[in-house]
Amino acid sequence: MELLNQNSSYHLIYEPIDINKYYDMVLDEVCGAIAIFSGTTRNYFLEKSVVKLVYEAYNDMVFEQFKVIEDAIREKWQIEKLVFVHRLGEVKVKESSIFIAISSRHRADSLEACEYAINRVKELVPIWKKEHYEDGSEWKENKEFFIRR
Repeated sequence: MELLNQNSSYHLIYEPIDINKYYDMVLDEVCGAIAIFSGTTRNYFLEKSVVKLVYEAYNDMVFEQFKVIEDAIREKWQIEKLVFVHRLGEVKVKESSIFIAISSRHRADSLEACEYAINRVKELVPIWKKEHYEDGSEWKENKEFFIRR
């Protein structure tokens, strides 16, 4: 099941992210660069063995915040296309939980915009994760979200 925003640049999904599918969405013949960020589940956190992550979101607000981020990016950089994809539900170790791709005519625009995008997603977007360890689990605060408050 995929939850799409009407403009199809923003995606919330419950299955593994098909990176090639979303990469292809930002390809453009006028672009000389595509910057991507793929955030993956690692197998440890503060010396605890992580088994998986589970994500939940306030779906409608996620799409609103993705739009806020896109608008800010388009004001600051000359980009052609972008896509935000975030997994919900269970994400196992080595799987991607977030994928961002941004294309531009020149590399500096897409690289800078991509870094800005992931930082702003962490600050603004209401998506929460629960880390599951070998010895239990806990909900994790998004430090960036609380820093800006």
